[in-house]
Amino acid sequence: MRPWLIPLLCVLLAACGKSVPAPEVARAVETVVVGGGAAASRRDYAGEVRARHEAVLSFRVGGKLLARLVDAGAQVRAGQPLARLDEADAAQQLAQAEAQRDLAAADLKRFRELRERNFVSPAALEAKEVAFRLAQAQATLARNQHAYATLKADSAGVVAAVLAEPGQVLAPGQPVLRLAPQGEREVAFQIPESERTRLHPGDAVQVTLWAVPGRVYRGRIREIAGTADAATRSYDARATLLDGDGAVGLGMTATVSLDQPQDGGLRLPHTAIFQQEPGKSGVAVWVVAADGAVSLRPVQVLRWSDDAAWVGAGLTAGERVVAAGVYKIHAGEKLRYADRRF
Repeated sequence: MRPWLIPLLCVLLAACGKSVPAPEVARAVETVVVGGGAAASRRDYAGEVRARHEAVLSFRVGGKLLARLVDAGAQVRAGQPLARLDEADAAQQLAQAEAQRDLAAADLKRFRELRERNFVSPAALEAKEVAFRLAQAQATLARNQHAYATLKADSAGVVAAVLAEPGQVLAPGQPVLRLAPQGEREVAFQIPESERTRLHPGDAVQVTLWAVPGRVYRGRIREIAGTADAATRSYDARATLLDGDGAVGLGMTATVSLDQPQDGGLRLPHTAIFQQEPGKSGVAVWVVAADGAVSLRPVQVLRWSDDAAWVGAGLTAGERVVAAGVYKIHAGEKLRYADRRF
């Protein structure tokens, strides 16, 4: 082989060993096409059917709960016995008080006869009269205490909850039953902090019941708590049912829906918002051009809701923005995208 061919062969062999780089694959992302803020946004809240007025019933005296005569959900009438305490001690005290009253009554009769004969002084007769009135009052009190051993319904209604069981030793005033009187029904629900300022008593709502599919009831917010619940950080609210019927049962799960007016802006998912790098203020979004190239654009967030951010200046309706993975792309990068339903 000729010497001058050796270097040429080495160059050819080195060229054959080089691999051709594969073309760069564009990153795939989800995008959304922004639109104008709707005139109203529907919000749904989970709730429970409750009576507007509920009474927690308890015994006026303490003792061992001997019997509970009704269960949760029972229909009761006014004056119906609901529960009984062991009344042995109360019956003994009543018998003793009545015996003392009868003895005082006999003494008073005898002293009145003696006074007519002038055998006792007026002061002695007056003392017996006072003793009789005191014994009579003690007997009345003992009779009341004995009657308090039976818990009765103050009005007709439905037993909403059972709070004590037979065998328990109850203190005076300890809750035994919760009674929901017949009448107006409401839905109790909770409002998150982000929506508290947008709702007010008197706002119209729609109520649907899981147990009555297809039926929509009209309602109106009656009250909203002034302070948030310490555990859930939400506000308790009540909506009155304006056209409730017999299908509405206490304790049923309900959905409260209402249209909340919005103040304009463009609706985006939370994941589309990009926090600017340290040293730069505000937030931004990645805007996707027609050729797939992305650019970072500062925007103004008007407000946040549970599922979206409402953006003001910086975007126009119809533009496409990256919906997720905003911290994994860079300016000028070309993307493959698929629109997310939002």
